[in-house]
Amino acid sequence: QVQLVESGGRLVEAGGSLRLSCAASERTFTEKHKAWFRQAQGKDREFVAFISRSGSTKDYAESVEGRFTISTDNAKNTVYLQMNSLKPEDTGVYYCAASPTEYTYRLRRVYDDWGQGTQVTVSS
Repeated sequence: QVQLVESGGRLVEAGGSLRLSCAASERTFTEKHKAWFRQAQGKDREFVAFISRSGSTKDYAESVEGRFTISTDNAKNTVYLQMNSLKPEDTGVYYCAASPTEYTYRLRRVYDDWGQGTQVTVSS
């Protein structure tokens, strides 16, 4: 199982930017499809962004489309989430995840590797 460690979360004002990183312990991470999810307090964990292992397919939740960008650096075994124009409703714990399958990638159950999460708080 691949160990994933997220970083980069912090308190930021609305309109600001953050870049989250997710570093993997194994090179097999490059063979997997990756995603970011988030969970606000008292709510279910929700899909945020997806990138296929080749990088050719990217998808975003409607709520972040045009503001967030997912990318990978295979040489560093790392996936990133660039977040711009942040809003208070973006507040939550952000998790990266990896899956062997590209199908139904918006569903949590297809991901078998998860990080511990990093807290993002956006103040109004």
